[in-house]
Amino acid sequence: MSADTTQRLISAELVGLDEDLGATSSDVIRVLADRVAATGRAADGVTLAEDAIKREASVGTGVPGGIAIPHARSASVSSPTLAFSRLARKVPFGAPDGDADVVFMIAVPEGADKDHLTVLSTLARALIREDFTAALRAASTPQEVVDLVQREVGGEVAAAGVGNGSSASRPTTSQPAQAAAAGGATGGATGARKVIVGVTACPTGIAHTYMAADALVAAAERAGAEMHVETQGSSQVEPLDPALIARADAVVFAVDVDVRDRSRFAGKPLVSGPVKRGVDEPDAMIAEAIRAADDPNAARVQGGAATATESNKADEHFGQALKRWLLTGVSYMIPFVAGGGLLIALGFLLSGYAIALPHGDSGQNNAVYTLTNSTLLNLPPEGLGYYLGAAAFQIGGVSLGFLVAALAGYIAYAIADRPGIAPGFVAGSIAVFMNAGFLGGLVGGLIAGAAAYWIGRIPTWRWLRGLLPVVIIPLFASIIASGLMLLVLGGPIAWLMTQLTNWLNSLNGASAILLGVILGLMMAFDLGGPVNKVAYSFAVAGLGAGTATNVVPFEIMAAVMAAGMVPPLALALASTVLYRKGFTKPERENGKAAWLLGASFISEGAIPFAAADPLRVIPASMIGAAVTGAISMAAGVTSRAPHGGIFVFFAIGDVLMFIVAILAGTVVSALVLVGLKKWVRKSPAADSVAAEQAAVAGETVGQRAPAAV
Repeated sequence: MSADTTQRLISAELVGLDEDLGATSSDVIRVLADRVAATGRAADGVTLAEDAIKREASVGTGVPGGIAIPHARSASVSSPTLAFSRLARKVPFGAPDGDADVVFMIAVPEGADKDHLTVLSTLARALIREDFTAALRAASTPQEVVDLVQREVGGEVAAAGVGNGSSASRPTTSQPAQAAAAGGATGGATGARKVIVGVTACPTGIAHTYMAADALVAAAERAGAEMHVETQGSSQVEPLDPALIARADAVVFAVDVDVRDRSRFAGKPLVSGPVKRGVDEPDAMIAEAIRAADDPNAARVQGGAATATESNKADEHFGQALKRWLLTGVSYMIPFVAGGGLLIALGFLLSGYAIALPHGDSGQNNAVYTLTNSTLLNLPPEGLGYYLGAAAFQIGGVSLGFLVAALAGYIAYAIADRPGIAPGFVAGSIAVFMNAGFLGGLVGGLIAGAAAYWIGRIPTWRWLRGLLPVVIIPLFASIIASGLMLLVLGGPIAWLMTQLTNWLNSLNGASAILLGVILGLMMAFDLGGPVNKVAYSFAVAGLGAGTATNVVPFEIMAAVMAAGMVPPLALALASTVLYRKGFTKPERENGKAAWLLGASFISEGAIPFAAADPLRVIPASMIGAAVTGAISMAAGVTSRAPHGGIFVFFAIGDVLMFIVAILAGTVVSALVLVGLKKWVRKSPAADSVAAEQAAVAGETVGQRAPAAV
């Protein structure tokens, strides 16, 4: 079965040696796609190439060592296939250490996710071994390459059932791992042989995850240690045996994302770093782990709360850490805002804006009065629609009420992991009680996270460690953070928020237009990154303060949403209507989708274009978004919904001017972009970094929040 499966996976006709396939990754991919089609494994080489190039633009597939693994799931592919080229001229694929001369292209049928990941992870593991890559570079015939792949990759791929829908994944361990795992919790390694457990994970959960795992296992063997790695990748994760973790002398985390269920490793000596370090410096990490195992003062996993050494970003300065903490809070806050805001907008659609006004002398608004005095069996005089609108409005209001608490809670979580959540939520709720608003939530979350973090670092008895994350840290961190907010900081912050509100309410004329310009520039600057999130968060934080007599927060929300819609709409207009020949075929296809994405206030539609050509796309987008923001603020357009684009027209005040502002910005951006593409030549260097820029843009947007945010 192994030989047959591998023969189906790769054959001599799919191998090329010492060939010049062009200067860019796209050139190489097109040739390899045509090669796959020529063997009958794909119906259309052009479609396969477009799918692989689009995948390459989202995340570069270059890995250290001069290797690239472009890959795609495509409807044109009939069976899992591997094509190979050894390049005479190196080509950039986005790897940090340089260009690639060894390229494997993986093509699998659309929907064959398990086959895709099995082939990719298995190949990545093989490529980490220097003997395998050296043999590929020394091969003199295509059949030699096929035999190498069959020997190193074919057996595992066949055992995983690639091609028959039964692909599986397995954890990476050193040779004696199985026996060690069965050895029970005997309290440490046998003799002088250290037992080390670890986790590897990268943002995409594919190549680097498995390459780091195998690099660490090989380094442990060289150091005379026993290594067991849990690969938290895109394939199914097989957790390490708890008994094995209990026996471990040290833990190694080579990760760029959060470790799942890290509390399993509580109390173990820890060495941590980015996944790239696991690939590039595995021997150093293993040596540090062996030393940490014998060092009573070594950093340890503190019951789920991160220590300073434990941080994945140990080298980041305070400003970078602060940005990461705040963006984590904003990202977790946004679902409360988006869901709550859209429910409020739905309430207005069904019941009218009067649903939010006071009801007579009852002291309640119309929504609360309706829900209190009516039921589905005893409807109000206005009917079922009005009653359902009142329910939607009330649910949305409750959801928005979590905004500040969620912001504070998840800022604290970003600093101190799970023990920080409860103190953060309490501090955020106290900020609401003190009328300290959004700014109070930021401050409360930072204090709560810092308190939880430092309490978790206090040395204590082993028997008490289990109580730290569930009792001691939440109790004392809540006392510290909420006490400071309630007794010291809440009043001054509330005063500052009042001054800010008064200033916003005073905006008119030129000052309002200038604010619209600034918000528009911010929304288009990084298409979902930190600057974009600051503008969006500023807008949504004010929604709760908007009233019938104070519409400035609604005007700011409208300007932000309209400006955020401009980049994808402008790219759609430019690529599908105004200047089709200036864009590649995949870009024109993306342009078709960008029409709907832009109309929905989803800025991801612009990212493929910005990743490939940032120096022209981003300035053009910013100019149009600034125009839209200025027009929206000047016209006094309002939005009571935080998301939805044109599809929440019923929550937009002066929807005609809302549309005019969007159209004006879209046309301006599209024309500026066309002009730049025609008369400003793209730097050749831009092509070599396009994949890296795409990876950064995709990571910024996709982390945790809607891209429009």
